[in-house]
Amino acid sequence: MQFSNQCAATPAVGLYGNRKPSPRQQQVIALVAQGLKNSEVADAIGTTEHVVKNHLRLIYDKLGLWNRVELALWYEARRHEEMEYARETGAMA
Repeated sequence: MQFSNQCAATPAVGLYGNRKPSPRQQQVIALVAQGLKNSEVADAIGTTEHVVKNHLRLIYDKLGLWNRVELALWYEARRHEEMEYARETGAMA
């Protein structure tokens, strides 16, 4: 039996940041980044915990993340980038 030379653990080049979460997914991301549990996120957006889990699975796949800690770090990094951009463009205007 022969195996491919490519390692499954090799990160996918260009995967991170290429796909933008939907508005609903962005809402879920923001709530998870605040530390809410799935059931609390579900209550906040008016759905079930099962739907929140589905959203998270799709978000992880879309962004190339593995868990909610990585998701929270991704969210904070993007938020920081947006604040810096706003500060720079506001200062230039």
